[in-house]
Amino acid sequence: QLQLVESGGGLVHSGGSLGLSCRASGFRLGPHTIGWFRQAPGKEREGISCITARSDGTNYADSVKGRFTISRDNAKDTVYLQMDRLKPEDSGLYYCAANWDPYTSFCSIADDKDYEFRGPGTQVTVSS
Repeated sequence: QLQLVESGGGLVHSGGSLGLSCRASGFRLGPHTIGWFRQAPGKEREGISCITARSDGTNYADSVKGRFTISRDNAKDTVYLQMDRLKPEDSGLYYCAANWDPYTSFCSIADDKDYEFRGPGTQVTVSS
């Protein structure tokens, strides 16, 4: 069974940091582009960041540029999202999504429908 499992969410004060992980289960993460998205109550789903299979392309939402860093370790079948200088508006359910494409050097966070499947998510709450 192909699964993505997120972890690392929690409650943090404004200005703090969290590190999220997205681990593949049942398949090798290597050939997949991975995107991170977040969904907050009453807000539209927002693409946060993505990374290509070979780590030669990344993309960030303007709202997180300079504060969030995406990386991956294909040997561990895991993608990471380091979130620094967190703000209350960063709160939400963060989930990762995968799309098989081992060749591209570009990834999009415009729509999670561009990805084949996603994980259940991990909750991030930033208090003011």
